[in-house]
Amino acid sequence: MGEAPASLIDNLQGGYTNVFDLKSKGSQTATVIGSKTYVIGWGNDGVETFGVRVFDKCTNEWVIPTVLGTKPKPFKGHLAVLLNQDRILVVKENSTFDDCIWFLEVDTEYIRQQKKKLETQVVAWSRGVIGDAEKPIVISGPSGVGKGTLINKLMKDFPTMFGFSVSHTTRAPREGEKNHVHYHFTERSVMEQEIKDGKFLEFASVHGNLYGTSTEAVDAVADAGKRCILDIDVQGARCMRDSHLEAIFIFVCPPSFEELEKRLRARGTEMEEQIQKRLRNAKTELEKGREPGLFDHMLVNDDFNSCYENLKKLLGLDEAVNGASCHSSSEMGYLPLVCSASESDGKILIVSETLELEKASQNRIVLDLSSIKGGAPARTRGLNMYFA
Repeated sequence: MGEAPASLIDNLQGGYTNVFDLKSKGSQTATVIGSKTYVIGWGNDGVETFGVRVFDKCTNEWVIPTVLGTKPKPFKGHLAVLLNQDRILVVKENSTFDDCIWFLEVDTEYIRQQKKKLETQVVAWSRGVIGDAEKPIVISGPSGVGKGTLINKLMKDFPTMFGFSVSHTTRAPREGEKNHVHYHFTERSVMEQEIKDGKFLEFASVHGNLYGTSTEAVDAVADAGKRCILDIDVQGARCMRDSHLEAIFIFVCPPSFEELEKRLRARGTEMEEQIQKRLRNAKTELEKGREPGLFDHMLVNDDFNSCYENLKKLLGLDEAVNGASCHSSSEMGYLPLVCSASESDGKILIVSETLELEKASQNRIVLDLSSIKGGAPARTRGLNMYFA
């Protein structure tokens, strides 16, 4: 965090475009967008419930929308600032800086798509993240092509730079497997609902069990300051390409189909029936992998060392030496009571107050939203925050 220019503070203080204060009733905020009022917070009907409600002036009715994305934990004290008529910035008080900024999307492109798909009122949460992150890497290729060896080499040479997302599955843990380490083990009904809620980038049913990659799992790698690598089959890559995920898609192929068969047989670990099945699947994946617009780069694994060097060049790592992580989130402190927030030219001035036994102090914090990327159902990244 640094100092904000005096001209910026004057501009924010003198040119408010949106100001919303904490509501006194039920710790709620009410944001008006056209004919609809979005109420965020705790209910005031005798039952303490946290959520989002929408009042439609046209019908004079309250609507409980379908809420997508990863929801924040219930909170009471907050401010809400309308941004660009399509999302509401929510500033939580009594929160750490890495958890105090959230966005409720109400009319973004993602929301419009989901409204059309679900045919109901939809909103979505997205957590704001200070700083940016490198695009995830999706690597696909048929069995036996050597993509696993390439990925393992990359992880070994750059251990602080890359990380794997943890997949979800509805199957039972096997001996030695740990929850949230080898897989996120979950109930089928829970995973099916989360798929409906748009929380998965890709999923598939295998032998009666569901497997999938969630948006949250990919974001968790970036939150840890690492670049996510995803080893996904072609079908999963197609799903990810069709999703909101901004990634680099790489397809690894053999120099020939005959060479791929030779490598599969050289393993000596599978029966002929299994080899034939893998060869049939490989032929299909090779055909689909060459579909226009699916993969950004094609790597031919003829010679491993040469292929690995080409992979590093694609990722801008050919001159890197066991680099530091591509993104790190520093501990910036704690946001106490929030007094007010105002918006001007993509920058938010947040005034917070610390109440102590002997004295009270105020902090003015500038939140720069001019370079934000992403959004629901994933994180909103690219935020910049500094003390004024």
